[in-house]
Amino acid sequence: MSRSSKLHRPPTPEPEEAPQISLAESLRIQLHQSGERDRLKALLTRKLEDCGWKDDIKEKCEEVINKRGRDNVTTDDIVRAVKPQGRASVPDAIKAELLAEIKKFILRA
Repeated sequence: MSRSSKLHRPPTPEPEEAPQISLAESLRIQLHQSGERDRLKALLTRKLEDCGWKDDIKEKCEEVINKRGRDNVTTDDIVRAVKPQGRASVPDAIKAELLAEIKKFILRA
């Protein structure tokens, strides 16, 4: 059997590398696995309650319900109507405090 009559096989593929995840996704995973996400969520909830944000959002939800009628509105409708205002009305000081806590976590990791 001559060399030219041998089968030519494609090269063996290299093992696939693990899919790359984004830095943000990696941080989310670390926050969740460490329990830090729950702590930060509790901190945020407490701060939003303390400044009256939660009551303001509840009032806005009630306004949407009253305007459209209890039987003519879904939870998704309420969220769509209130979410932009809710996000925009979170006090900058609370955003800054939460960001500082996340930075501390990153530096410790």
